[in-house]
Parts: sequence; structure tokens; C-alpha cells
Amino acid sequence: MRRRGGISGFPKRDESVYDAFNVGHSGTSIAAAAAFAEAQCLKGEHKKAIAVIGDGSMTTGMAFEGLNWSGDRDKELIIILNDNEMSISPNVGAMSSYLNRIMTGDRVTKFKGELKHFLRSIPGIGEQIFKISRQIEESVKTFVVPGALFEELGFTYVGPLEGHRLDYLIKNFENVKKLEGPVLVHVITQKGRGYKFAEDNSPTYHGVAPFDVETGQTIPSVSMAPSYTEIFGKTLIDLAASDSRIVAVTAAMCEGTGLDEFRKKYPERLYDVGIAEQLAVTFAAGLSIEGLLPVVAIYSTFLQRAYDQILHDVCLQKLPVIFAVDRAGIVGEDGATHQGLFDFSYLRNLPNLVMMAPKDENELGHMLKTAVACGSPVSVRYPRGKGVGVPLDEELSVLPIGRGEVLQEGTDLAIIAVGCTVHPALAAGRKLAAEGFGVKVINARFIKPLDAELILAAAASTHKIMTIEENVLAGGFGSAVLELLAREGMTSVMVRRLGIGDEFVEHATQAELRSLHGLDEEGILRAAKEMLEQSC
Repeated sequence: MRRRGGISGFPKRDESVYDAFNVGHSGTSIAAAAAFAEAQCLKGEHKKAIAVIGDGSMTTGMAFEGLNWSGDRDKELIIILNDNEMSISPNVGAMSSYLNRIMTGDRVTKFKGELKHFLRSIPGIGEQIFKISRQIEESVKTFVVPGALFEELGFTYVGPLEGHRLDYLIKNFENVKKLEGPVLVHVITQKGRGYKFAEDNSPTYHGVAPFDVETGQTIPSVSMAPSYTEIFGKTLIDLAASDSRIVAVTAAMCEGTGLDEFRKKYPERLYDVGIAEQLAVTFAAGLSIEGLLPVVAIYSTFLQRAYDQILHDVCLQKLPVIFAVDRAGIVGEDGATHQGLFDFSYLRNLPNLVMMAPKDENELGHMLKTAVACGSPVSVRYPRGKGVGVPLDEELSVLPIGRGEVLQEGTDLAIIAVGCTVHPALAAGRKLAAEGFGVKVINARFIKPLDAELILAAAASTHKIMTIEENVLAGGFGSAVLELLAREGMTSVMVRRLGIGDEFVEHATQAELRSLHGLDEEGILRAAKEMLEQSC
């Protein structure tokens, strides 16, 4: 699982007939199952469509939209709500509180037990009354089970059920499938059940690195460098210490985005809105209008879900909201649903937005400092995993907006790299220089605005440009460079773009995928030599 050539970590239709719908982003199951129910009805088929959804996913807008739609359709739909009080971070919001009240409703359970005991104790007629009461329980459920919200939405509510009693579950499911119309089955489970370390630390074990089963201890990485996520979290704490405007916004990913220490340090300045990226972005826009400086930390793949809010609520109003785009580029084993390979393309066309990508963990700190001082919408994207291992500057400085840096001079070929591709590009450039080639290596730093002066000068002196990015080529960084050259009439310059082609990238390790797509040192070296051998 999650290995190259193996199976995906998420349901995938072309892997199994038992995977009914490709998933990887939360909140889609109700909408898909509602469609299955409608289609089966149109085709004259008599089947039950079943959606399984976690309580964390119930915070998504799509889940509420699906409930609202399907509860009124009276089709054969069963929703199984797996309630374990967790998504990746502990759940938040009114829905979570509502489910917790049901889950911990000892008074309700006790009342039901006492009522049954009382009815049965009535001499002569008690057992008969008890049987009648069981028959009419559906019609008075609001008085017995606090699932009224789902009942009001048009669902027959069943639960809460003990999710770790398989015999009990099967018996209830057999009864549920005899019911007609939309049904919601509320099942209570414990995340990590059966493994003490996971029970005690559910957020860590949601997506844990390799660990020792006996002790639960994570096996240390070979690299001692901090991760980009750790650098982001630490830098944000440091910046917040001297700027009271800074607040952090996350969408149920406090630990995953490195904000757990920020939450401990500044609990009143951390907002977790649940798995609701659209809400996170518009909420941040509102905070910005009120004079705060929100930093929205969301994985690249999940930020896609809030595209309209970025455009309409942030960029159109030119609000100083900072998007910390984690897990950008190739993420590896999580596969096609989680690769962060599109944010250059879906953000670059938005007016007023400044876009940066650091070459290493040290530059990430400077870029965050720059974002705070920018005064406009900013995106800072950085990859998954460990940094390069470079020394960290004690003092952070503000970078000049739209200015790259030359790392190596040369006149035979200009390699313009951005983000995590810069260091392998520089390594390849040094090898080429050792072989006698004059290769200029540029760290672009900014995707938008481009350093037009630097790029045009490199094009004029070398007549050969190679761009490198961990993003799809369509609409990405290389496309921006091509647009610049075309706009300036430099159409005779030879350009080669390295990046991801018109495809979805499947699961494998980051190193395997970078090698496969020619984005590691060897791939860049090979492509550069091919260009050097060509005549303009």
C-alpha cells in the first residue's frame, strides 16, 4: 500500500470493484451516494445506496449540502456516521458539540432504561405496553433520542450504536436496510481502538511515520534537518511575538500544518474552523478587514477547495491574507488525490496576489517575514518533508518583491528553478561547470511577480533557458516565463520546461517520483546536456 506499483491508500475505482467512488478529500460521500440513489431510481433498480462518513467530515459544506438535498428526496439512502470525535485534529464546531451531547448522553440512556423497566413492572399489562412502546418509538424519538436535527432534515435517525460490537452492528444494519427512505445511522467508535499508543495520541497516529510497534516511538529520520512545516510553525511564533495582528487559521489540520505549538503559545490567536477550507479563507478575509493579519495554513491539495473564496473574498478586495501552502509539489505516498502540483497554476492568474516559493528552510523564514510586510494577498508554498539542512539565519530580512537571485554565473545555458528544485538544479549546474560548460543558475524566488529584468538578461546572454518546477507545466512557472519572453518579443530563445506533464501523479516515494519525472539532480543534468548539445 502507498508504494510504487502497489495499491492506493484511498478508495480507487480502477483498483477494485468494491471501491464505488474515488476519494481522498473529505465530505464527498453523501453527495455521491445521493446520486447513486437517484440513478438507481431512474433505472428502476431497487438497491440501497450507502454513504460512510466520519464526524470530522460532517463539518464540510458538502456534507451539509448533501444532507439538505437527500433528506428531502425520499430515496433509498443510508448514511452511516462514524463518530469518533476526530478528523485529523480534534473536531470543532456546533455539529461536533451536538454529536458529543448525543454520544455522552448518559441521562438519555438512563432514562430509556428506567422507562423500559417501569413499563415492564406494571402488573398484568406491563410487557404488552412495553412492546407497544417499542413500536411507537420512531414516532416519539425526539423525546427518547437526541437525534432531532437529522430527523428534521428528513432522515430516520438510528443510534447511537456501539461501533466495536460487531454482532450488535450487524443485527442493527439488518434491521436498518428494511427501513424505507433516507436513514442516518449514528455509530460511536474510538480512533486507534486496540492499539494503546494510537488511542492515547490519535492525531499523531492518523498519518504516522514508521514507528516501533512495541514502544510506539517514531523511527528517527536519517536527516537531522527540521521539516519545512516545523520551520513555518516556529517562525510564525517568532513573528507573532512582535506583531499582535498575526493570527493563524487552519482547517482541522493544526498538527499537520505545524500550528500546535502556536496554539499552545497563543490559544486565543489560533482559529480551527474544521474541515471547511472555504470558511477558513472567507473567515480570514473578514479578520483582515478588521485589521488583523491572518495566516491561513492549508495543504496545497486542500486549498483547491477554496479557489472561489481566494479569488472573490481575498484577491478581489486586495486583502493582506497570507496563505501558507504546505505539502506543495510532490508529496509521495498519498498519491494522486494529495499531490500539491496545481497551486502555481490555479493561483498565478489571480490579480493582486504575490507568490513565493523558498529554495530551502532558511529562505522560508525570510519569505514569511516578507509576507507579513507585504500588505497584499501572499502565497508562500513549500514542500512536504525535511529541509535541505542549511544553517538558519538568526535575523530574518524582508526580500525585495519580485527579485530572484543568481547562484551561479554562465553564458551557455540559464537554469531558472523555483522552490525545492533550486538545490538539485544548482548541484547539476556545478557538475556542468566542472565539465567546462557555462551554466547560469537562478533561484527565481517569486512566481508572481517574476523578476523580468533578471530573466530577460539571462535569455539575452545565453539564448537557452530551462525552467524547473514541481507543478504541472500547464499554467505553471515555466508558462509564466514563456509569456514574459513572448511579451518582450524574444521568441528566438530556446526554452525547455521541466515539471509535471498532463497527468495525475500516482503514489510512490518523493525520491522515486522526482526521478521518474526528471526533477532530481540526474534528471536536470540529463536535460541540460541535451539542451547544451542543441544549436539555437
